[in-house]
Amino acid sequence: MNIGKTLFAQVMEFVPWKTFGRIIERHQGDAGVRTLGCADVFRVLAFAQLTWRESLRDIEACLAANQTKLFHMGIKAVPARSTLSDALTQRDWRIYHALAQRLIARARALYAQEPSDLGLDATVYALDSTTIDLCLSLFDWAPFRSTKAAIKLHTLLDLRGAIPAFIHISDGKLHDVNVLDVLPVEAGAFYVMDRGYVDFARLYALHQAGAFFITRAKKGMDARRVYSAATDRSTGVICDQSIRFNGFYASRDYPEHLRRIRFKDPESGRTLIFLTNNTSLPALTIAALYKSRWQVELFFKWIKQHLRIKRFLGTSENAVKTQIWCAIATYVLIAIIKQELHLDASLYTCLQILSVSVFEKTQLSCALQPDRTQPELVSIANQLNLFEI
Repeated sequence: MNIGKTLFAQVMEFVPWKTFGRIIERHQGDAGVRTLGCADVFRVLAFAQLTWRESLRDIEACLAANQTKLFHMGIKAVPARSTLSDALTQRDWRIYHALAQRLIARARALYAQEPSDLGLDATVYALDSTTIDLCLSLFDWAPFRSTKAAIKLHTLLDLRGAIPAFIHISDGKLHDVNVLDVLPVEAGAFYVMDRGYVDFARLYALHQAGAFFITRAKKGMDARRVYSAATDRSTGVICDQSIRFNGFYASRDYPEHLRRIRFKDPESGRTLIFLTNNTSLPALTIAALYKSRWQVELFFKWIKQHLRIKRFLGTSENAVKTQIWCAIATYVLIAIIKQELHLDASLYTCLQILSVSVFEKTQLSCALQPDRTQPELVSIANQLNLFEI
């Protein structure tokens, strides 16, 4: 039982502190540090994420107003703004990257048994990137345009549980297709991506690694039909073909056959052309897998709305990456709590509850469980109409 502990203290119990300690020792993160070590920085930034603090002054004032409760949070004293600013600049961001990866592995193991909407046993990943605009005069290490800076979050999202399996942070000028060079490839998994990732040499490397990819063809693709499978046009599948490239460079980069599916979306009326190296799944399943790629767009929209990653507490590259990885670790931590406590509430609901009650002393599972007792709706006819008074 956690009676007497604040909700924030109970959330922090799900952090693998022994593993985190070994990570800190490996990177010598606390060498020469007298105040606000790496673990304390994570606690403070997790607190800022959960309570929506958006500046160093905001964090300091909020913690100072609750000094009697800091001991149970694991924080010895209220960190000064300058101390926290220096810590964000000096504590190696790779420490928090390693912690986030450890939490991601734990979350993916918990969500591995979640049923797939398409009934596939294989893991399905959606790959995309999102851009966060920055001020060029403050963040000159992240060039993007001549008048502004930006960073990109290249994300590989596991569609079971919406857990980011891989995230690469780069400046805004890095093209999306270059991420395929550093992407961890899992044999037998599906990688769903848009046309920005069409590079036949890199796609062939995925194919040789035993993975499946699904993407859309670019306009003007020079290829010839080798074989056509029978299709039912009433389902929206216009053709299902095996193709081979005609161009010198394309045929050199991808020397084997590809599958091309032309599909007319019955809802929008648009005709889409899919390319994949999978030859066993039905064409409609390939189309449905590509449609599921939209979940990564919803993930980007969600984290931009509910995580503090659009305003940064520091301007150095280390400070920005530290804040982003702590935000991701906090997001995954709540996802772990939701699964381990078998909560019906959504991640949004859990974060909303924690944002206003981190200092409450109640059972975590009870606090994050939505109230099931809904009042009966009163008939509209019985309500007073303001315009008839």
